[in-house]
Amino acid sequence: MDRLDFGILGIVVTLVAIGFRVPIGIAMGLTSFAGIYLMMGSMPAIGIAKAIPYEMIGDWNLSAVPMFLLMGYIASGAGLSSGLFDAARVFLKRLPGGLATASVASSALFASASGSSVATAAAFSRIAIPEMLKAGYAPSLASGSVAAAGTLGSLIPPSVLLIIYGLMMDVSINALFIAALIPGILSGIVFAVMITVRCALNPDLAPADRTHTTWREKGRLIRKTWPLPVLIAGVLGGIFSGIFTATEAGAVGAFLACLIALARGTLSVKMMRNALIDTAVSTAAIFIIVVSAALFSRFIALSTLPVAITGQLAGLDPTVVIILICLLYIVLGCFLESISIILLTVPVLAPLLGDMNVNLIWFGVLAIKLLETGLITPPVGMNVYVIRSSLGPSMPLGTIFRGVSWFILADAFTIALLVAFPVITLWLPGLAD
Repeated sequence: MDRLDFGILGIVVTLVAIGFRVPIGIAMGLTSFAGIYLMMGSMPAIGIAKAIPYEMIGDWNLSAVPMFLLMGYIASGAGLSSGLFDAARVFLKRLPGGLATASVASSALFASASGSSVATAAAFSRIAIPEMLKAGYAPSLASGSVAAAGTLGSLIPPSVLLIIYGLMMDVSINALFIAALIPGILSGIVFAVMITVRCALNPDLAPADRTHTTWREKGRLIRKTWPLPVLIAGVLGGIFSGIFTATEAGAVGAFLACLIALARGTLSVKMMRNALIDTAVSTAAIFIIVVSAALFSRFIALSTLPVAITGQLAGLDPTVVIILICLLYIVLGCFLESISIILLTVPVLAPLLGDMNVNLIWFGVLAIKLLETGLITPPVGMNVYVIRSSLGPSMPLGTIFRGVSWFILADAFTIALLVAFPVITLWLPGLAD
């Protein structure tokens, strides 16, 4: 076997192992070590396996991951998101499907702070879906809107996926955060417009809410929801104004979350202990995957597979190649979770994108948007299963997947806009330059 054959076999073995529920970090790490050993011998394999963990974990930029995770766990544990859905519901209830649109808006804010699509879907499946069902909303619309809205956490900064992509592709995390803001907001707007149009055309999906809310009550709800917008504005405002970097923003965000929780009287020793434990566990899992991915990247490079792929696709129009990559991500999104896809594909695609002079900031935002869609696509739409687990047999999987199908179409429209008009992604980073 030549090196190219080892590269192809390594990818197949990794995917098969993942299919058999072997943890992604173990599958990538063992396959990479075995591949390098078979290609080059024991000494190079051991040397690379010793050098890469120190090289990756010692990267200062990676410190943003535990800090943003800590910020999210503190925000969630201290109840900084309380009242978000109630406030959005009051201000949006006059719109057709206003409760579903309120779910999208409040989920987007919560996801921005937590950085976790799955956590957002789990939280709002217990908050928003029962309220929509009580109001007479179609179960497919209620569950679909929450499942899809949860995906916004992958794109709206701060995003752990964007941090990992930036490290793998050696791209400015600041620039990625700035670039992702407009596409993230655009995704939420497209969802809201789709909900409004559907419910206007078919009022049976969402009965109109005719209740009246006084301005005093609206003011009370606004005062109740101030912590999370202040936290997000503080973090993103500092990044965009250049006061601190995206790496430093994680620590600033965690500290600001503590201050807000202290001001609201929800900061406790138990909450902080749980947040620190959850952060340590999640960080360890992510770091193991990142180290294994770096090892996998070295193995793929040594196998000459990226060079072979570049040679095969060199004659194609760059737009065609991008469309093929989009299709690849959507298919992989049906079976794998987001971090796995990023870490599996980046080592293979990086040389190809470099040869085509593709803007890596634009591609990073596009890739994360594609991964968002993967969180709700069958048969393994993770957010769908999270909602099914939260609500139990009363919400069949078929109903949820039927509901998210409209949001998948909305995502396809947004992705088409991002591909056709790169300026949507690159305008804000251009201003920052």
